[in-house]
Amino acid sequence: MGNAFDCMPKKGPAGGIRSRSKQSSKSRSQRKMAASEEELLHRQALAVAIQQHQLSQRFEGSMSRRIGSTSSRRRDLPDSIANGKLHPVSLENLETKKIILVHGEGFGAWCWYKTLSLLEEVGLIPIALDLKGSGIDLTDPNSVTTLENYSKPLTDYLHSLPDDEKVILVGHSFGGASVSYALECYPKKISKAVFLSATMDIALAAVSMRPIPLAPIMEKLSLTPENYGTAKRFFIQTLDDHMLSPDVQEKLVRDNPPHGIYKIKGSDHCPFFSRPQALNKILLEIAQLP
Repeated sequence: MGNAFDCMPKKGPAGGIRSRSKQSSKSRSQRKMAASEEELLHRQALAVAIQQHQLSQRFEGSMSRRIGSTSSRRRDLPDSIANGKLHPVSLENLETKKIILVHGEGFGAWCWYKTLSLLEEVGLIPIALDLKGSGIDLTDPNSVTTLENYSKPLTDYLHSLPDDEKVILVGHSFGGASVSYALECYPKKISKAVFLSATMDIALAAVSMRPIPLAPIMEKLSLTPENYGTAKRFFIQTLDDHMLSPDVQEKLVRDNPPHGIYKIKGSDHCPFFSRPQALNKILLEIAQLP
């Protein structure tokens, strides 16, 4: 099924063939620029991780620069290729600016650090939560025996919202099960639900970076049209995924058709690491949909 460490950011080779041509010089400059920006992101990650430990709720941070990325997306429309430039973002008349990011198995809120920065940069309000026994939450994963308990940080947050406030939920991998559970519990507080290479109504067990609470993963969800079925659901497919293969992802959307489907080319199971700008572009588009 693959190794979760495939999701970790990879550094390119340090060496290369010397060339005096302008083209090679330009390539070296581009590589240096990319490496510099990647280093900036990782320094920023360390800073926000420290702040996350202090606040135990959300990451803060911003970026002054974006890099374009190529993606393919489909929302009942023909596939199109992103040009690497973000279209102007209109925050007027949005139903909500809050985007709640739910990590997958073995990860924690920390894995969203690039996505948090990019979304904050355009004026949205992203919040990343640690589920029970995950990230910096000190609960013993072996003591987490139900999906209800595993998802409690998410449902507690939704419960605390005013009755007239809604959010967008984004669930990665098995985090999609927690999003589905939240849809069933708090349908009136969720504007849209985004499943990022994620389970919508089935269980997924995979190798991970931290021991996983296994009981919630194997639990079968009971979902109803009047609750789970009320919010608009979107599925983001990762086309180079070795943990949840494109074929499995296609089956997921066939068995439980969402409102819209997007695709990210060249992304492994963790596009928040491998294709953060492409993921950001899709989330911005979904946020602006009526």
